[in-house]
Amino acid sequence: MFKKLKLLLIPLFLLLNFHASAQVNEDKTGAWYMYFWNTQFEGTNWGILGDVQYRNWNLGGDLQQLILRGGLSYSIPKSNFRFALAYGHFISGAYGESDATFIENRIHQDALFSHDFNSRFFFTHRLRYEQRWVENQDFRTRYRYSLFLNIPLNQQNLGKNAIYLALNDEVFLNGQQHIGNGQTVETFDRNWFYSGLGYSVLDNLRVQLGYMHESSNAFNKGQLQLSLFHSF
Repeated sequence: MFKKLKLLLIPLFLLLNFHASAQVNEDKTGAWYMYFWNTQFEGTNWGILGDVQYRNWNLGGDLQQLILRGGLSYSIPKSNFRFALAYGHFISGAYGESDATFIENRIHQDALFSHDFNSRFFFTHRLRYEQRWVENQDFRTRYRYSLFLNIPLNQQNLGKNAIYLALNDEVFLNGQQHIGNGQTVETFDRNWFYSGLGYSVLDNLRVQLGYMHESSNAFNKGQLQLSLFHSF
């Protein structure tokens, strides 16, 4: 009887030990390095855009996610509305020493509205709907809303030589709770709150350094972010 119980407990112990070793250290700050680009075709309202992101569980070397993304944009004439359709390829890594990765392919649609207040506070609202094909999961969808605010500190616009405060908050909601293989998720997925400082190197080139706090059902963690925004 004891031997049978021991044989049952050993795999359970190994499973629990693996699960514990895979837990994210919430006290360790991660780092995300990001490049965003966009351009508009001359004489049209159409453009292309994309980004490359290298996200780490630590300051560098422990891959959290590699993102390659690109898409098509359309700006409604004589308005502050813009729409985008994009495809992204994601490689996500496990926390810690494991080299395990999994793949996700994603399509999303954006609706963006930009406006300013008192010619000094520059807002952008973004609604995003995602269709997700995650390895070893069922097809999933997700809804996201983000509010961005840029505030120039040394001049009244975000043009060349502007130093500005950057703030944004984004909430994520899952479209499905059952995602396959007996796995479930909550409707609330995560929230990102970011604050940072930016500098406009040129009218079409900005660099930002900031800190983002990520709150999710799995973990709560801080991330340093270094971002480059390029329009051409």
